[in-house]
Amino acid sequence: MVRKRCCGLIEREPVCQRFIPDGINRCKVVELGIEELEAVRLKDLGSMDQGECAVTMGLSRATFQRILQSARIKIATALVEGQIIMIKGGNYMVKNRVFECQECGHTWEVEPCTEGGKHGYEIPCPKCNSMKKNKLAEDGVKHACGGGGHDHKHGGGCCGGH
Repeated sequence: MVRKRCCGLIEREPVCQRFIPDGINRCKVVELGIEELEAVRLKDLGSMDQGECAVTMGLSRATFQRILQSARIKIATALVEGQIIMIKGGNYMVKNRVFECQECGHTWEVEPCTEGGKHGYEIPCPKCNSMKKNKLAEDGVKHACGGGGHDHKHGGGCCGGH
């Protein structure tokens, strides 16, 4: 019996979930799993080595390699043959978000937001109740946590637009 593969950890859900070749009305669809897109993002856009990518996604190096190879074949096939790419499903979990309070320096984790859930900008520091905070990326980069007038359906807030 085949063992179930571990879930790949992803930073956030993709903003765009469909790519359609220009001028084509009907064609085959290639389904790219969300963890496959994350593998391509880390390796090809992030210029990380495969060992770093595997650790970032919480996978073995061999499993990461298989996911990346599958993704690259699907993307190449769609581009060469003019097929639609649908990004959905797969075997993944969204990582927790880490925040740092600008007032007291406290850091804490928050589970990934869901539709209608807390996006981050409206979550106060659990230690001092301040609303001034930064989202900490895995590489240590701090991102300002905005609120109010941002459009959170299109990439605003602290969760990348959920």
